[in-house]
Amino acid sequence: MRENILIDITKKFAIDAINLCKVIKEERGEKILVGQLLRSATSIGANLHEGNYASSKADFINKLQIALKECFETDYWLELYKETKYITPEEYKTMHEGCSKIRTLLTSSIKTAKQNL
Repeated sequence: MRENILIDITKKFAIDAINLCKVIKEERGEKILVGQLLRSATSIGANLHEGNYASSKADFINKLQIALKECFETDYWLELYKETKYITPEEYKTMHEGCSKIRTLLTSSIKTAKQNL
């Protein structure tokens, strides 16, 4: 059940990140930083989705841990975007809250999966 919630949340988060990056690219002409955020933000859900087809419990946990690392990276890029005024404080808050929620759920899922090894 938790993985289904995570899949939905990470997909919505990726869509929000894609839309945010579209605006930054169109309004500011920024491509390199946009690519960094796009890769990390969309990788969270991609790794989670891939984890659902893992070959073992250890592989599943590994995919979740990669997704968690991508979540931390995404938060880093969002912070840089905010501090350089590529995004507004409101945009940052919305994206950061989404990232934090995903991070909390991933951390909990990893702990549960490790307990059930």
